[in-house]
Amino acid sequence: MRTKSDAPPGDPAVDGVGRRVCVIVSRFNSAVTERLLEGAARTLVERGVAAEHLDTVFVPGAWELPFAAREAAVRGYDAIVALGCVIRGETAHFDHVSRGAADGLARVQLDTGVPVGFGVLTPDNLEQALARAGGELGNVGVDAARAALEMAALRGRLNA
Repeated sequence: MRTKSDAPPGDPAVDGVGRRVCVIVSRFNSAVTERLLEGAARTLVERGVAAEHLDTVFVPGAWELPFAAREAAVRGYDAIVALGCVIRGETAHFDHVSRGAADGLARVQLDTGVPVGFGVLTPDNLEQALARAGGELGNVGVDAARAALEMAALRGRLNA
C-alpha cells in the first residue's frame, strides 16, 4: 500500500500544521506524566501544531483516559495523545487499570476513527518509569505524539 508520497519507514516526516490535537494526561504518578507531557507538547509544537490548536486535559488516572479520549474524539480533534503511568504493585489493580486503559483507548480510536497516540507506561517501578519519561530510554510522550500525528496524516491520505 506504499506510494511514492509516503514517508519511508522509520522517518515519519509528518507535520501537525492545521491539526487540532488534544493531549490527555493522568495526574496519578504526576512526577512521570508531567515529563511525558513536556515531551509530547514540545514534539507537537515542533511538528507545527499551533498553540491555539493544542489542548491539554487532565484526568485523575489512567483508568479515566479512555472516557476523556472519547469525549475529545467526538469534539472534532484530528488526533489525541493519551499519557499515563501505572506502576506495578502487589495487587491485581495494576492489571485491571493498565488493561482497561489500553483496551479503552484502542476502542476509542477504532470506534471514532480518530487516532490515539498511546503513551501509557506500565513499568515495574518508578525508576523504570522515569527512564522512559525523558530519561536514558527516551520519552514515550514524544513517541505517542509522533504516532498520533503520523496516523492522522495516514487517515487523511486514505480518505482523500
